[in-house]
Amino acid sequence: MKKEGNNKVKLIRNIVLVIIALILIALTLIFAKNFVKDENEGKIGFIINNKDVTQRLKKDIFIDEKGIIYLSKQDIANFFDEYIYIDEENNQIITTYGTKVAVLSLKQNKMTVNGASTNILNTVIEKDGTYYLPFSEMNDIYNVETKYINNTNIVVADSLDKEQIKETASKNLSIKYKASGISKTVDKVKKGEKVIYISSTEKGWAKVRTENGKIGYVKEDKLTNKVYVRENMETQKENKKISLVWDYYSEYAKAPNRTGTKIQGVNVVSPSFFSLEKGGNGTIFDNVGTAGKTYIDWAKSNNYEVWPMVSNNSLKDTTSTILNNYEHRQLLIENIVNMAIKYNLDGINIDFEYMYQADKDKFSRFIIELQPRLKEIGVKLSVDVTAPDGSADWSLCYDRNVIGNVADYIIFMAYDQYGTSSVKAGTTAGYNWVETNINKFVGVQENIPAEKVILGIPFYTRLWKEDSSGNISSVTVNMKAVDVVLPANAERVWDDTLKQNYTEYQQEGYTYKMWIEDERSIKEKLSLMQKYNLGGVAFWEKDREIDSIWNNVAEIIL
Repeated sequence: MKKEGNNKVKLIRNIVLVIIALILIALTLIFAKNFVKDENEGKIGFIINNKDVTQRLKKDIFIDEKGIIYLSKQDIANFFDEYIYIDEENNQIITTYGTKVAVLSLKQNKMTVNGASTNILNTVIEKDGTYYLPFSEMNDIYNVETKYINNTNIVVADSLDKEQIKETASKNLSIKYKASGISKTVDKVKKGEKVIYISSTEKGWAKVRTENGKIGYVKEDKLTNKVYVRENMETQKENKKISLVWDYYSEYAKAPNRTGTKIQGVNVVSPSFFSLEKGGNGTIFDNVGTAGKTYIDWAKSNNYEVWPMVSNNSLKDTTSTILNNYEHRQLLIENIVNMAIKYNLDGINIDFEYMYQADKDKFSRFIIELQPRLKEIGVKLSVDVTAPDGSADWSLCYDRNVIGNVADYIIFMAYDQYGTSSVKAGTTAGYNWVETNINKFVGVQENIPAEKVILGIPFYTRLWKEDSSGNISSVTVNMKAVDVVLPANAERVWDDTLKQNYTEYQQEGYTYKMWIEDERSIKEKLSLMQKYNLGGVAFWEKDREIDSIWNNVAEIIL
């Protein structure tokens, strides 16, 4: 009996041990993530806007004997400026952010910010093939407040345009790794000390950052006296759709005086005021003059924004020379900024066409370096581009993803599907072709936010002439001249794929063909702007249209 009793005791003890073991295993599985080893131990930690990004660092942060905090070029690219650029020809690094363009010498303690020189304590440092920038001396560039917390070995960078809230501890507190009372303690806060409030959880916990730079959780009811240190200063994007019309100016022709008139449905006008000078090094031909000033006054009186065009006039070699030389690019940028200030402009429209494919990245550099300068003075930047996947010098010369990411707007010139150099007669802008390319812009190919894409629409078409051998030629026909050019008996047939009327007729041994742009075809293209929720539309160009078109524009856009 005694032996049997001992066996029962052993059995019960074993069962209890198993239960305890299972409970311990369960607790371990549940709470193990609260007790993970600190993978950042021994490294300088990095907090950006209340987020610990230490594990995302490409290179270790280091601090020199003067207390200067250094961040690698790769990490500047990772967190602040993905387009940071090494200009090896001039021994400098160019970095842009917000309204600033900073150029740091690789050899001297010099930095220029938006063209103005400034001295810095330390220059860029190269270690093991990596460039490190004196990050703590660049607070104004990246619009941050930076500090190093010695006792926790953490660098904190707070954006000055982000909201920051401080609260006071009502008692001595333990800051937890997770929102749980049994989670490990990452820091302790004494009664009366401040913490930066980050967010709240559903179960009454607050995510906070301590003065030591530690991020964790505390019961929200243990915090008092919420104080807004910085309000959220981020600017809100305008929701209005852009309705832009280009107006032709040049050194040879002036747009008509529009005083006393109004264009229904338009909120932006883009006169072609400026162009590159042939053989120049960034100089601009200014075609404003007295007529242009009158035009600007007219536009402002009608509450139109004025975004004049800066054209390269298809000067391929001149454009290449400017884009490939930093000093020339900066001269061009300075000239554009000065023009924007001189004429009190609301925007700038860059229209560089017919460029070398090899200059694609340098054109992107131009846009990257121009945007902060215009942003600083409150001037919008739009850039005209052609359809993707075309010829080298007409289409492949643009990095649309970069342009669309950097500029305020990218304008898809959705015309010349079949242009003057085409060996086959065809439409200027078929609906299916336009839609296919819109999908490239906003889809995975170019990956541009739809609200940044403006759809360019033509107010012209072409009359194609074909002989018996199949040789073709064409002339441009303005929309308002279609009825004058076509014979009265020319039959027009609606093509539901192209969303255009088509006509074909014989005359004097030739076959004539036209895909017509009219009120109906334009309305179909406007519907694509709505369907894809694009940023707006642009029309090339004023005075080629029929007057009734503006009623359709006003109904859809404004």
